[in-house]
Amino acid sequence: MSRRSRKTEVFSLSFLDCICCGFGAIILLFIVSMGVQQTEILKLQKVLENTVMQRQLMLADYQIKNDELDMKLDLQKTKRKRTDRERNTLEALIAKLKQQISDKEKARELFITDLESVKEELAALQTEPEIEQKVIEPVPIGVPVESNVIAFVIDTSGSMREGSTNLINPHVVRKFEEVISSYPEVKGIQLLDASGHFIMGSRMGGKWLEDSPELREAMVRQVRLYPFESESNPVPGIRVAIRRLYEPDVEDFHFGIYVFGDEFTGKPEPVLAEIRKLNKDKEGNRIARINAIGFPNVIHNGAMILQNSGVKFAKLMHDLTYEHGGAFIGMNRENMDNIDRHEQNRYPRPPMPPPSRGGGVIIRFP
Repeated sequence: MSRRSRKTEVFSLSFLDCICCGFGAIILLFIVSMGVQQTEILKLQKVLENTVMQRQLMLADYQIKNDELDMKLDLQKTKRKRTDRERNTLEALIAKLKQQISDKEKARELFITDLESVKEELAALQTEPEIEQKVIEPVPIGVPVESNVIAFVIDTSGSMREGSTNLINPHVVRKFEEVISSYPEVKGIQLLDASGHFIMGSRMGGKWLEDSPELREAMVRQVRLYPFESESNPVPGIRVAIRRLYEPDVEDFHFGIYVFGDEFTGKPEPVLAEIRKLNKDKEGNRIARINAIGFPNVIHNGAMILQNSGVKFAKLMHDLTYEHGGAFIGMNRENMDNIDRHEQNRYPRPPMPPPSRGGGVIIRFP
C-alpha cells in the first residue's frame, strides 16, 4: 500500500489558538494594569490639588503681608513728609529769629547811641533854671505869658496818677496851678485831656470858658479828681485845641497852649510836620504859642520804662515848643517828690466809702 504524503501548513489552527491566547493574556494584563494606574493617578491628583491649595493659601497670606507693608510704607512716607515740613518750618523760624535778634542788636546799638545824646539834652533841660528861651516877661515857671486865651492839654493816663488813689499826682496839679496863677487875667480858658476830650464845658461845644477865681478853683479841683484816663499821647489834644478853639475873626486873639505830660510812643517827624501845618492861619502866621511841661514819671535813674517813651516825649516837646515860640520845662524828680510829700493833703480827695457792716444786703421797697 503506498503512502500518501501530507503537506505541513505553517498557519494552522493550533497556531491561531496560541496567538489568540497570547493576545488575550496581554489585554487582560493591560486591563489589570490600567486599574492600578488609575488609582495611582487619582492619588497623585489629590496630592497635587492639596499642594496647589496650600500654595494658593500661602500666596494669599503673602499678598496680605505685602499690602500691610505697602500701608506701613505709605505711613512712613507721610510721616517723613510731615517731618520734613516741620523741619523746614523750624529752620525758617530759626532763621527769622536769628534775623530778628540781629536787627534787635543793631537797633540796640543805635538806641544806646541815641540815648547818650538824649540824656545829655534831658540833663540840660533839667538844670536850674530849667530852660531859657525868649520870653516877653520872665516868670517863676519860665514860660511866656503874653497870651490872653489859654488852653491846657493834660495827660490823664495811669502814669500821671497816684497808684494808691488813682488821682492825678499832686506835683502835676501844683504845676498846673502855678501856670494858671501866672496869668492875672485872661479872656478865656479851656481844659482838655490828652485824647482831646474837654474836661470842663464839654456841653458848650468846646467854647472858651469865661475866666474867674471860682472857675480857676474849679479847674484845679477837676484836674485832681478827673476820673477818665486819656491816651499817653498829647498830640490828639493839641490837634483838637487848635481846630476847635481858634477864632480867626476875633481881634487881639493871642492863643497859648500848655501841654502837661510824660510819654510819647510814636514818631516825632510826622507830628512836627502835622502841627507845623495845622498851626498856621491863611497868611501863614502862627496861631498858637505852644508850651510844655514834662514829668519824668517813666524815667528812673536813666532806666527806661515802656521802652524810651519818656525821653521821646521830652525830645518831641523840646522841638515842638521851639518851633512854635514856646518853652519846654523838664521837671526834676527830686522836686516832684518834695511836692508830693508836702502837698499830699492840700488838693481835694474823693470821699471815702462808708465801712461795710456785713450781714448781707438790705433791699428796701417803696
